Amino acid sequence: MTVPLYLVRFSGSFAVILQFLVGSLQLAAAEPAVPFPADHAERFTRGLEQFRKEIRPLLTTHCLKCHGGEKTQGDFSLASREDLLKGGAEGLAIRLFDGPGSKLVRLVSRTDKPHMPSKGEPLPEASVQALSEWIHNGAPYDGPLIAGRSSGTQSGSGSDSKPLKPFTGWPYQTLVRVTPPEVPSAGSHPIDAFIQARLVEKKLSLNPEADRRTQLRRASFDLLGLPPTPAALEAFELDSAPGAWERAIDTLLAQPQHGERWARHWLDVARFAESSGFEHDYDRPGAHHFRDFVIKALNADMPYDQFVQWQLAGDEFEPGNPLALMATGFLGAGVFPTQITANEVERTRYDAMDDMLSTTTSAMLGMTVGCARCHDHKFDPIPTRDYYRLLSTFTTTVRSQRQLDLNPEQTQRRLAAFEADHARDQAELTQYEQTVLPNHFETWLGSGAAPKVAADWEFLESPVWKSQSGASFKAMADGSFLAEGKNADHDTYTFTGQSPSPTLRSLRLEALPDPSLPHSGPGRADNGNLGLSRIRVFAQPLSGGERQEILLVRPRATFEQNTGNLSIAGSLDNDPHTGWAVDPKFGTRQAAIVDFESPIRIAGGVRLSVELEFKVNSRHHIGRPRISVTSMTAAPFDSEGVPAGIAGLFERLKTPGSGPASFSASERKTLLDWWKTSDAGWSQAHQKLQAHEKNRPKPELTQVLMCGEGYPALRMHTQGGDFLPETHFLHRGSADQKRGVASPSFLQVLMKSPDSESHWRWQPPTGAPYSGRRRSLALWMTDSHDGAGHLLARVMVNRLWQHHFGQGLVATPNDFGVQGAKPSHPELLDWLAGELIRGGWRLKPLHRLMMTSRTYRQSSAPSEAKTERDPNNSLLSRHVPTRLEAEAIRDTLLWITGALDATPFGPGTLDESSRRRSIYFTIKRSQLIPAMQVFDAPEPLVSQSTRPATTIAPQALWLMNNPKVREWATGWAHRLANNATQQPSQWVTIAYRRALQRSPSPVESKSSIDFLKLQTERYRQAGSARPELQSATDLLQTLISLNEVIYVD
Repeated sequence: MTVPLYLVRFSGSFAVILQFLVGSLQLAAAEPAVPFPADHAERFTRGLEQFRKEIRPLLTTHCLKCHGGEKTQGDFSLASREDLLKGGAEGLAIRLFDGPGSKLVRLVSRTDKPHMPSKGEPLPEASVQALSEWIHNGAPYDGPLIAGRSSGTQSGSGSDSKPLKPFTGWPYQTLVRVTPPEVPSAGSHPIDAFIQARLVEKKLSLNPEADRRTQLRRASFDLLGLPPTPAALEAFELDSAPGAWERAIDTLLAQPQHGERWARHWLDVARFAESSGFEHDYDRPGAHHFRDFVIKALNADMPYDQFVQWQLAGDEFEPGNPLALMATGFLGAGVFPTQITANEVERTRYDAMDDMLSTTTSAMLGMTVGCARCHDHKFDPIPTRDYYRLLSTFTTTVRSQRQLDLNPEQTQRRLAAFEADHARDQAELTQYEQTVLPNHFETWLGSGAAPKVAADWEFLESPVWKSQSGASFKAMADGSFLAEGKNADHDTYTFTGQSPSPTLRSLRLEALPDPSLPHSGPGRADNGNLGLSRIRVFAQPLSGGERQEILLVRPRATFEQNTGNLSIAGSLDNDPHTGWAVDPKFGTRQAAIVDFESPIRIAGGVRLSVELEFKVNSRHHIGRPRISVTSMTAAPFDSEGVPAGIAGLFERLKTPGSGPASFSASERKTLLDWWKTSDAGWSQAHQKLQAHEKNRPKPELTQVLMCGEGYPALRMHTQGGDFLPETHFLHRGSADQKRGVASPSFLQVLMKSPDSESHWRWQPPTGAPYSGRRRSLALWMTDSHDGAGHLLARVMVNRLWQHHFGQGLVATPNDFGVQGAKPSHPELLDWLAGELIRGGWRLKPLHRLMMTSRTYRQSSAPSEAKTERDPNNSLLSRHVPTRLEAEAIRDTLLWITGALDATPFGPGTLDESSRRRSIYFTIKRSQLIPAMQVFDAPEPLVSQSTRPATTIAPQALWLMNNPKVREWATGWAHRLANNATQQPSQWVTIAYRRALQRSPSPVESKSSIDFLKLQTERYRQAGSARPELQSATDLLQTLISLNEVIYVD
């Protein structure tokens, strides 16, 4: 019986019950119907629990090897419930609800023959009893035993997956706590115990310890990518106290250069670059922040599980942490074509998601998951179904550029200090208002000056400004409003306010200057000009009623750019190309007045609406407008405006017998709030507060390239959307052949219970811009108990081992599968993975653990026996000399010659004359640094786990002939020559100790001195102005070109 595809959308208990019923129907076709017991539902529930806890492990361990997959013994498979119910060549294997009467139970209990299992010990009695009880309870499965296998269909998901053979490969097994073997010659170090146990089998042993200079040089290059200083080397060589080596390692691990060194290893794995690749290879501004994140994380010894989680979903774990957002650059570091036609959009999107998935799984899990895009993996237990469900994690993940404050703690400290100062200034103003200002106000009221104040213009109450194009307005203390934000080509301002005055005759529009405006304004144009093409006024009674437009007449202004098309009269002619402008009167107050053709007479007050259109020129809007009205027939331009309520109070003061004593407390406060701006003491304190406010600290925002959801996507030259709404199963990997929607899940082979993804499914908070899919993936990947964490740990400790010992315990760090290399010391690998997890996923203790072993500290001296019995040094019977990588070679030359610029972080450069560490070179895919390429730096197209170490002529030529190398050597010679008190022998010794971390031998010292004399004389005879400097430069450049500099013993 084939399950209809529409049923595969059901999940959870219903889906399992459905499978149970389908299986029962199949059984009914093979033998007389089995009656369901009355308590079958309860039995079924108990059986499911039994299957998860006991039966699945039992069948997987003891039965599936011979009875599962495509080829099965006796034509009997246990891979799915359907297979179990069908039985095999000998007939039915079980009788539902009858455990003791089932043939399978009789075979495993050895009551009937052939006894099962056919090889090895019989099953324990408890296991046989559990199997019988499970059959008694209906023999339910919670899912197939083999990834990709399901009842009645190939995958039940629309994918092309086929049944897979059971896979019990070592990488996918959970970690079992391993005890280091007891080997008398190994000492107390557990790593040495594992290594010596294998060596003893081959009748080999570790080499003696290397000398102290070799050990420290090896450790310094391993951890820092730089040589040890002469002072550090001397101190270590003289330190005879116990623990000297451990202290030296701790000192190196604490240095900031450690993160720069080890970040380079991870950036190779992450295929990091700062451009998109392909023929256009556009730059990716802000991409360097991912590199800075890796350096900072490694220096801080960030737990590796967190390191992984942030790179996959930093925006979902800690959306407010800029470092977590920087980490997501991992996902977007791959190549991407930036010129995409409509026909290419879908395919390109699948390619981009494949890059994210393939890099994630190879870098973090050592799995070649990308091979399952077109078909089930040919070698590893990765069905196509798992590939597409895992791929759907990245359905809506896009590259985005965000402005971030990279140092929020510093911003908060600055803001706290500012607020403290601001509070002090505010307290001074408040104290003045409470103690001094009231006396000054009463004196003013009593002086009789109040009735003489000219209240020609009144500001409208409840003012509101709006911009049609999206500008915002900030209310100022003087009744004006400052336009901020968007400055569109054309705009219309709408002002509304109300006046209690019964009669209004004119309106005044002021355009005030402001320091924030171009040339201080009064307009927002680049030169400070404005262009008011039209002004309209509407009136409506406050009590309600019809809104009417007011006709405007007699326009006049303080200044007009001309008397024609750029005059205030042009703002009333209904022509958008004419209007009021003020060039060249920039940075000064300008005003325009228009009269109402008929006075507005509305008892109870009026609501005015004023529309200002700006279409005379592009972006010529008023920057700081202020509107006032008057009841006078000829109010002057420059008369001070007052709020409407104040004007009424002044009118009362002019009335005989209506003095200040008649004012209520609220009226006195209203008048005081207006008058205080004219008080010198108050104005001084207020201006101090305002001036301080202008210096309010603002975050220093930096553009960061990140990957996430809910942010504007980085726009490409694409004829289509930024992402697809759904991820589909694709037949043969073709976007043109869809086979249904893929829902997010994980690799079944790395889940204790198939289809149990709900264990890691994380639901984001309501309103969050992200889906939670990537965080769920990260939680599964770092779960060492039920998820993929055990493999994650194995892969990472193998990478650490690789860079300390020259080759990983698994020689293929990105491929732990069937086609990859088998581990040379599997128990050691698992023990180290366990140590990583038990140690809180911290890497620095693992570095220390490896480097304090005798295995690490041994010499590289060869022997015939070891060459014969351990030709590839896979048993670690000696240390193998290694050549430094490209970056470490260049950095070492800069360090030796004293030219190294240690400035960390920030944007990189393509300039080869830069003296910063090589990790700060910009990695542009079409413009790689030649000096890096000649020493085998990889092209960052896909994840790179290892680098070749070629030996070619251009490497020696670069050291001997490159102008930069010559320049560095010359600078070093200058510095050495400045110490005129040194004898030649001292000079040579200093150079050797700096370059080679050792003193020259007597022969080397003599030959160097002889060379200097001979070369100096040759330059002198050739007429050189500085023969000593040139000969010294020759010797120093020769020194830094030696193999001893670029090889670590």
